[in-house]
Amino acid sequence: MSGNAQKRKTARRAWLWVVRNTINRVALRMAHAGIGPVAVVRHVGRRTGKMYETPMLLVRVDGGFVAELTYGESADWYRNAVAGGCVVALGEVEYPIGKIRKYPYREGIRAFGLAGEIVLKLLGRREFRILLVERP
Repeated sequence: MSGNAQKRKTARRAWLWVVRNTINRVALRMAHAGIGPVAVVRHVGRRTGKMYETPMLLVRVDGGFVAELTYGESADWYRNAVAGGCVVALGEVEYPIGKIRKYPYREGIRAFGLAGEIVLKLLGRREFRILLVERP
């Protein structure tokens, strides 16, 4: 691995540590309290079998929720949810997710509203998924 590649990998690890140990903790508290637009995605680890909670900004759409894949398909929450399912919790209400599918860019970015669309475009975000709520 080249020196630059190693530096990028180290910087990414450091950033993810900060997110996991600061931002995510605050976001989880907000989500559990029903404050703001943050939801909790509950999923079981593929290797550990342990239950995890990941705070996320999700947008409610007909049939489910739209998620922007900030860290791509390699994010643990996404891999765990695809492999074993997940539940979206909004305050006290839980929504079991039956399937996760790719969501078209235009519809995905529009789902976040004008302000969200501007921010997502500035950040170069292009990957969206729809988390489809299971029907009883």
